[in-house]
Amino acid sequence: GTSIRSISTPATHSQGLTWDGRTLWLSDTVAKRIYQIDPVTGTVIRSFAAPANSPQDLAWDGRTLWNIDAGTSLVYQINPATGTVIRSFTSPAAVPLGLTFDGRTLWIVGYTEKFICQVDPVTGTLIRSFAAPGGTPHALACYGRTLFHGDAGARLVYQLNAATAPVIGTLT
Repeated sequence: GTSIRSISTPATHSQGLTWDGRTLWLSDTVAKRIYQIDPVTGTVIRSFAAPANSPQDLAWDGRTLWNIDAGTSLVYQINPATGTVIRSFTSPAAVPLGLTFDGRTLWIVGYTEKFICQVDPVTGTLIRSFAAPGGTPHALACYGRTLFHGDAGARLVYQLNAATAPVIGTLT
């Protein structure tokens, strides 16, 4: 639980954060922008208008950015060099808050439904879903076959087996 380093964010209502292998990407709901940030200095490398009106979480698929809109339930695939939308589809979640990419599929946290769902990134088709372990599901990250899911109300991060969905452990 000890911070190694911190950097200031370029905006006041940061929501989504993802790593592309060398830089951080951050979305902000008030500025309605997506920022590419140097992880050492915190310097903004570039920014562009978010396609979403209420841009929440971000994910990196190795080539492009993904952004979810909590207001319209849309999922956007974005060209990171230009900020242009490549494709979009409606999320299975009415209020999508968390987003991650596992190397093959997208995972989305549905706040209203209190579920975590796996989605085909090409078609937007729901592959499967399961109940979120807590009552106020928000953040999501993937490492290998493990999902890490943040619950704001419980103030916990749940470690989940992505294949079978049970909780493996928790972090405060």
